[in-house]
Amino acid sequence: MSSRTAPAPSTASPPLDPTALRTAIAVLVGGIAVILDSTIVSVALDDLARDLHSGVDAIQWVSTGYLLALGVVIPTVGWLQGRLGAKRLWLWSLAVFLLGSVLCAAAWDVPSLIGFRVLQGLGGGAMMPLMTTMVMQSAPAAQARKLMATIALPAAVGPILGPVIGGLILGAGSWRWLFLVNVPLCLAGLVLAQRLIPADTPGTRRPRLDLTGFLLLAPALVALLWGLSNVTGDGGFGQPDVVLPVVAGAVLLAAFCVRALRQGDAALVDLQVLRSRPTWAATALLFLTGASLYGAMLLLPLYWQQLRGASALAAGLYLIPQGVGSLLSRALAPGLTERIGERWVTVIGFVLVGAATVPFAFADAHTTTWPLMIALLVRGLGLGIVVIPLMTVAFRGLAHAQVPHASIVTRIAQQIGGSVGVALFAVILARAAHGSGSLADAFATAFWWATGFTALAVALSFVLPGREKAASAPEETERAPSMR
Repeated sequence: MSSRTAPAPSTASPPLDPTALRTAIAVLVGGIAVILDSTIVSVALDDLARDLHSGVDAIQWVSTGYLLALGVVIPTVGWLQGRLGAKRLWLWSLAVFLLGSVLCAAAWDVPSLIGFRVLQGLGGGAMMPLMTTMVMQSAPAAQARKLMATIALPAAVGPILGPVIGGLILGAGSWRWLFLVNVPLCLAGLVLAQRLIPADTPGTRRPRLDLTGFLLLAPALVALLWGLSNVTGDGGFGQPDVVLPVVAGAVLLAAFCVRALRQGDAALVDLQVLRSRPTWAATALLFLTGASLYGAMLLLPLYWQQLRGASALAAGLYLIPQGVGSLLSRALAPGLTERIGERWVTVIGFVLVGAATVPFAFADAHTTTWPLMIALLVRGLGLGIVVIPLMTVAFRGLAHAQVPHASIVTRIAQQIGGSVGVALFAVILARAAHGSGSLADAFATAFWWATGFTALAVALSFVLPGREKAASAPEETERAPSMR
């Protein structure tokens, strides 16, 4: 009697859920302009000051006003989603960002440009955490990692490519095109969102706004971000316009945290999500990732400009390998995470970032360029590899209703981490230059500090949970409830 061997179970990944994939495409097209906008204007401050007949101190508020607007609106996204629904909130936020972009391009003086940038920030601030929430709530659990790679990669690459794209636009035309370039992306995003994102399921109850929580958290974030943005002045952390807002922000933030833990899921942001080890560990690491990314976006262009004598455009072009490395991570991170888990992928990513930062600590004005280009490629690869698993594991084990709150917490951590990184490395660089009298030694000191913070992130990465066990078939195909 012949016997036949049973076929081995297929290990091929199931096809991506069509609804979740369409949602990811729609939010990516609409959100990429917001992601680029976080840094694309940074290279244009001199041009703006000259064209609008203003000093650099006043024109700096073009960036600072945008940053503060983000801080105001991010805490309200969970409540707004509960009131309006995810799709409607996305469409309204994208429309506000589009309107702000058009008005920025038409600005006639510095106050008008700052005001329109604030409007831009209000729309963009709602979109950033909402991107993550919509994808996570629409995707089956087994496919969340692949879809998050679609969203996480632009979030990592955008700030890196922003100055490069900004420099190219300024080289070809007016600064007004820095804002007009958003128009086709926003229009395409609105059309795709209307057609591809599924309609929201009406909620059984409309959540009430935690007004006290908002009056604690929003001013706390604004004060912290404003104070940290002032650190680049001559007095460093000792300036009154740094100390006072940072202390006030820290006190308000502490008061919010105490109150939110007592309020539970009735709070503006439910901090009970941080009771989950994956969530709090990923949040801490995303804080360090934000510090590393934005801190390096301060140090690296200054290295090329101040130490190597490159122009602003050339400095931006020198950073292209870092963007290319982040793009390459898109092909590596999802599959690598499936094989060895988020913990080891994160460790590997931070090790790559740290190792690729070391060559800059040894570099001076005459260092050969091509090894530094390779280092930037590896650094971008490491940053891209890190962000994708962190933005996935942060939601592991959370209930559907907790996803918006985890999105807000992780986004706030990245935002504050970026501001801390810029402020800290600006002070380290200034103090090292004053102490040594050598610009090359000052940059070396700053890059060694950057390497040290990356080493701290490597150690913290071991707190992340190990590889997740394969889910059963029903769990793999189950989709989260409809977004609302």
